Amino acid sequence: MIQMQLQTSKLLILSGSSRAGSFNGKLASLARGLALGEGAQASLLDLRALDLPVYDAEIEASAMPAGALTFRDALARHDAVIVTCPEYNGFPTPLLINAFDWVSRVTAGNGLPAGLAALAGKPAGVMSASPGPFGGLRSLMFARQFLHNVLGMLVVPEQFALSQAAQAFDSEGQLREPKHVQAAQRVVRSVLRLSTALRTVSP
Repeated sequence: MIQMQLQTSKLLILSGSSRAGSFNGKLASLARGLALGEGAQASLLDLRALDLPVYDAEIEASAMPAGALTFRDALARHDAVIVTCPEYNGFPTPLLINAFDWVSRVTAGNGLPAGLAALAGKPAGVMSASPGPFGGLRSLMFARQFLHNVLGMLVVPEQFALSQAAQAFDSEGQLREPKHVQAAQRVVRSVLRLSTALRTVSP
């Protein structure tokens, strides 16, 4: 029964880095592969492709950027989210925060919920990769608080901070160490289990 529920789980995976060859992009791709291996559906969303300007109330008053609507639509279509994000001066990247700032302003329409409603109560997991010794751990703490306290998402306790990321991936973009794969897998599984549990109890 649980496995059947997991097969219908739809997971949206976001990387907070748009750099070509990004370690967090590789981590996002790895998370997708792990989710598919668990029988879930999984999609990667390119935040750069949303082409969102820095949030500005005057831009919003003129017209909501199409990318913000695209982001809301993706959130509404998926049951859960995993975020992989590097650390910029101890914080998540502006690319990631700005995308969520915009989607939080989207109102309901065309049969879809408002951005905040699409986020509230949605299971989420956080991971990071960094060439430094702490693996972006500081940014994970802030990302967790932002997603839960501000946006109302249900962030699972499991998280993964990949240190020394420049040496952690092989030429195929896979993690060299089994213990790192297992750590990422724990996050993915926890998110999928919570998603399954919530759908099971929903009327």
